[in-house]
Amino acid sequence: MHRIATVLFLFTGLFLKAQQTDTSYKKRVLDATSLDMLFSYYSQDGQNAAVSGGEGTEELTDATSTLVLTMPLNEDDILSVDVGLSAYTSASSSNVNPFDGGGVANPFDASSGASRQDVLAYFNPTYTHSSDDRNRIWSANAYVSSEYDYFSLGFGGSYAYLFNQKNTEISVSANVFLDSWNPQYPSELRGGFAGNIAGYNPSFTPFENENRNSYSASVALSQILGKRLQGSLSVDIVSQNGLLSTPFQRVYFGDIADFFVEEFQLADDVERLPESRFKVPIGGRLNYYLNDVVVIRSYYRFYFDDWGITSHTANIEVPIKLGTRFTLYPTYRYYTQTAADYFYAKEAALSSFDFYTSDFDLSAYDANQYGIGIQYKDVLTKTKLWLFGLKSVDLRFSQYDRSNGLSASIISLSTSFIVD
Repeated sequence: MHRIATVLFLFTGLFLKAQQTDTSYKKRVLDATSLDMLFSYYSQDGQNAAVSGGEGTEELTDATSTLVLTMPLNEDDILSVDVGLSAYTSASSSNVNPFDGGGVANPFDASSGASRQDVLAYFNPTYTHSSDDRNRIWSANAYVSSEYDYFSLGFGGSYAYLFNQKNTEISVSANVFLDSWNPQYPSELRGGFAGNIAGYNPSFTPFENENRNSYSASVALSQILGKRLQGSLSVDIVSQNGLLSTPFQRVYFGDIADFFVEEFQLADDVERLPESRFKVPIGGRLNYYLNDVVVIRSYYRFYFDDWGITSHTANIEVPIKLGTRFTLYPTYRYYTQTAADYFYAKEAALSSFDFYTSDFDLSAYDANQYGIGIQYKDVLTKTKLWLFGLKSVDLRFSQYDRSNGLSASIISLSTSFIVD
């Protein structure tokens, strides 16, 4: 971060020096500083918790607050700073240790212990530079986030080139994330527990590698196809290596005897997945301007990886203008995927297997998401709040349902201000 700040300082200094000898007019990339504030509340429930081996409550709530400050450094350069906090309470993760609460341990009930909640904090600055003719755009970004058992450090950059009278844009980007776990294993697999249960002696070994590295590269092409039609294509390549298993997700084997404490089944092992994964998402967008009232935005993505998952995503959004300031946003999204090669329902895997998981996120399922939103927009920012002019308010709600029983809803409120 210190190096990034130094580079920004030096670049700004060089630009100011050049500006002293160049008095020609140049339109600014960004005229004024803006502040975006986002709050979202997410809630889900289901009966296939990975923490308890694919069976148990998936109840979870998450509240997220985000601030994004975007400010012009000069005519060509922009600095954006994105910071956020996400606080969640999870009935399933509370059962990492189901015996630290006051009630009877049960996979379908939450424990009242400390593992039921956590807070994630992140910081994401981005620096963007545009060429004099505004046809070339460079950017660099950094990322850091932390929660109780996971730390992530990332950096990346992008380059975009516009040509054909700005009707065509080609962009490339790359990102690297260097993450580390502070593994939290199920309570019964920690030292001293097994000796208290007659016959219970799982062959559990902790993970030696506690790091996870992710590398991604993306190429995108955007094209204005006519007065009413615009399209884009993108290809991403993602490579991951290291600890890709989640240390606190239990697995139960079909060839091992069951052991219970109270109403909770003790783990035979934790999720074991390969230490490498290769992913390729290929996506396309098509936006059609129907008339002054309606725009149709469509999206499709095909995905595959070397764990055996293939998926299809289709999304459509139809903004409808309600006068000069309000817009209605109905949306629909369909998703389907095949199961990973290593997915097994509870007690379907055998102890002789090398890899196994009972995380239903890696199972075969279909999902439907329905949403509605409304946006208020004031281009002239007539409404003032101290030094801030209100530019827009956006309120959205979505309902998500999976074929395996998971159901979730999310409501979000975002506001955008111009700083005078």
